[in-house]
Amino acid sequence: MPSPTSLTANPVDAEAVRERVNAALAAFMDDRQALLSTISPQLGPVADALRDFLLDGGKRLRPAFCYWGWRAAGGPERSAGIERAAAALELLQASALVHDDLMDRSDTRRGLPSVHRRFEAMHRDSGWRGDREQYGASAAVLLGDLLLIWCDELFQACGLDDAAVRAGKPMFDLMRTEVMLGQYLDVLEPVAGDSTDAGSLERTRTVLHYKSAKYTVERPLQVGALLAGGSAELIDALGAFGLPLGEAFQLRDDLLGVFGDPSVTGKPAGDDLREGKRTLLIAHAMRGLPAGDAAYLDAQLGVAEDVDGMRALIEKSGAADLVEHRIDELMDQSLAALDAAPLADGPARATLRALAEAATARKY
Repeated sequence: MPSPTSLTANPVDAEAVRERVNAALAAFMDDRQALLSTISPQLGPVADALRDFLLDGGKRLRPAFCYWGWRAAGGPERSAGIERAAAALELLQASALVHDDLMDRSDTRRGLPSVHRRFEAMHRDSGWRGDREQYGASAAVLLGDLLLIWCDELFQACGLDDAAVRAGKPMFDLMRTEVMLGQYLDVLEPVAGDSTDAGSLERTRTVLHYKSAKYTVERPLQVGALLAGGSAELIDALGAFGLPLGEAFQLRDDLLGVFGDPSVTGKPAGDDLREGKRTLLIAHAMRGLPAGDAAYLDAQLGVAEDVDGMRALIEKSGAADLVEHRIDELMDQSLAALDAAPLADGPARATLRALAEAATARKY
């Protein structure tokens, strides 16, 4: 069993999961780069951009939860098949991030230019004809779609036996459907929702569940367990652990998006405010502020002329304290479910607890 010290330091690295997933992604990209080169030498920048985006040191939380769902169901420690299946989740995440950055008009991702900005710059530097922003946007749509195709391809051909893949595929497909629809609801809320009405909190919670909570923790755990032949009882127990943990993880991310230290988060301070994200933190702030302050915050979201002023209003509303309290409640619920879950003997329980604590830790 991994020592508590090693788990606390970086639980994603327990049993070398991050290293093994990175190796699976690198091998997959070697193969894809060879394919692209046979189609056209003009696809070299596409291959380079996708390789850089995939292998830039992401957290690998989703593959880690997938792997530890596998181990929770009694899957062996060493399996090239689960490494590739888990890596497929990282291709899905990359697809979502490429599209998300385009929709949010984000300039950077993890301290580097976002994909659409990278291709805008290539257009500009090459002196090409036409609208460089449209070219960058078009490239990002197509590359995000390509990553989505590849995630399915890698999952289907992960190397586990056909029965295992058939068992995990419906949950894998459900996860992909849920995250896309959660993303649509997230796009819908700023244009059609009323942030002051009674339903705003529930709508925001729905977005949180389907865009993030299920997709980050619950479904990866369940996919991994199904690949290892996990029982219905175990799948339900992993859901009871994973959903509240996924919600807590996203609430922590929402706090970091407003109050986080850029040197830690890799994002500009207050980036969520600039992007106009209607998070649960914002929904609570709207309900906790006087009407005039709420209207000012609402008008500033996505405009971001006064990020410091917006942060001050959110603190004044008490929303940050409410969200911190909710994170504590969700963690208690999640860890109680983990304690009761019928996991296979081995290190899965201790590692999942460490992953939960690391995923929701304060970083500001």
